[in-house]
Order: sequence, then C-alpha cells, then structure tokens
Amino acid sequence: MMSYLPEGFLINTKENKLCLSSIESFTKAYYEKTPLEQRVNYCDCEHNLHIDFGFIHGIIPREECAIGISEGTTRDIAIIARVNKPVRFIIDEIKETADGKLAILSRKKLQTDFTENVISKFLPGDIIDAKVTHIENFGVFCDIGCGINGLLPIDNISVSRIPHPSVRFSTGDNIKVIIKSFDDYGRVTLTHKELLGTWEENARFFNVGETVSGIVRSIENYGVFVELTPNLSGLAEYTPNVTEGQHTSVFIKSIIPEKMKFKLIIVDSFDAEYPRKKPHYFLNEGHIDTFRYSPENCIKNIETTF
Repeated sequence: MMSYLPEGFLINTKENKLCLSSIESFTKAYYEKTPLEQRVNYCDCEHNLHIDFGFIHGIIPREECAIGISEGTTRDIAIIARVNKPVRFIIDEIKETADGKLAILSRKKLQTDFTENVISKFLPGDIIDAKVTHIENFGVFCDIGCGINGLLPIDNISVSRIPHPSVRFSTGDNIKVIIKSFDDYGRVTLTHKELLGTWEENARFFNVGETVSGIVRSIENYGVFVELTPNLSGLAEYTPNVTEGQHTSVFIKSIIPEKMKFKLIIVDSFDAEYPRKKPHYFLNEGHIDTFRYSPENCIKNIETTF
C-alpha cells in the first residue's frame, strides 16, 4: 500500500533508494513494474518532465504526467508545478538513443491504477493520509495518493473558525483527513476537524482557575472569542485594544459542559510568531460513521454523519 500514499512518502524509503542506486536495480524495477519516486529536475518547453538518475536520464512525456492532460481536463500548470518536487512513476521503457540510455516513465498509469483500485473503494468516513499541496483562501488541496488531489474546505479544517488555512497548515505538511464526499465528477471533498476531538475531549485539558494560552479569533460587541485548541474556543469579556490573531493569556472563570461554554478573562494580549503546533489527532486510522462534537447532556447537538 506504500505505492498508494501521497507523493513524497516513498522517496526516502530503503526500497526506493535501492531501486535508484544502479542501472541494474533500476532495470529490475522496470521489469517488475515497481512504483518509484524521484525529484523532477526540470520541465521542457513541450511540458515533458525530466529526471536525472545519474546513471540514466528519465523523461515523463506530457501526456503521461497526469490524468486528464490528454483530455484537457487537467491544466498544464499541474505539470509545471511538479518541478523540484518528488513524483511517483513506473518505468514504461528503457531504450537506447544516440546519447545513451533513456528511461520513459509514466505517472499517469499509477494515478489511473490508484483511481480505479483505491479511490473507487473509499467510503465517506474513511481516515486516510494526505499531503498539503496548495493553499487557497477557501481551503487546502491535498494529495491523497499518487498525486491525486482532494479539497479540504476551510470550514472543515477545525471547529474553531480561522481567517485563512495557512493558520493551520503549510505546503508539504503530512496530515490525516477523512473522506467527506464525492461529486458527480469523482472529485473528493475532505474533512479534518472530526479528528481533532470532541468538545469534552478537548475540555479535559483545562480546569477552572487556570491561566492558559490562547489565540484571539473573533471580536464581537459582546466579547472576544479565544481559541484554546483548534477544536475548542471560549468567550472572554470584552477587552479594549485586543486584535484578531493576537496571542493571549486567559484566566478560566468557568466551564459549562451543558452549554459547551468556557468563560474567560483576558489577562494579557500581544503579537507573537510562535511555531505552529502539529495537529493532535484523537483518531489516526480506520473509519467513522458519525462524529458527535457536543456532550450528550448539551442542549445543542453538533455532529457529522458520513
């Protein structure tokens, strides 16, 4: 199943390095149709991708770079964007040329195999690995296997609302996601917040009377919403000169599970650039049918059904 993981997962494995260590092991991988990974060196003016293995030159012809290139449903920017990044491929042919041996490679064949044999078996609620490939205002595009992308909308990233996906992720991050849905064209929508825990699971990290760290996410006339964890926010009494995005120290005045409320008092707020923490996942694998965020005794019911 390693060959079905997002691109970049194979490149530093022992098996991949062995296959790319010599022309003999490379040729063996050709005959065995072994999926390999290597960094793209450049894209020529005809949008073929080139890879220098040292002992042989490799080329991924434009039409073999991705599903949809031949049909025009995938734009050539998807090819250009692979330069200097790992790509996964199989060796289609090793042939002799006037300049020496040339390896003809295909990324499209692996993507087709992944689409037909893996994505077709995915169900909403399946937890999978993903790699962040591109960040937009509206969400994050993630490689869910062999360079095939799914969309993680901003509203599905965390329960705590954020101004931009870059608050949570950077390009190249390896994350976990859940298959949310498929559209009529086979495009995949992802979700992430259900892996970050319920209200109760997050609330267990805190106690009344503690002063803890937080981030200002929203300022309203009636108070300031402070994020304590990506899936838990509390409401602080309005404090002047506080701005969205600032870090804070907040005193926990009360915790009310039946209303999913944390009442806070801002002790201090300030601008800071702290390293982003990796997501803490309460679930890492498997499948879920229903995720209930709110406590059982809560008046409000917040849940996701897959």
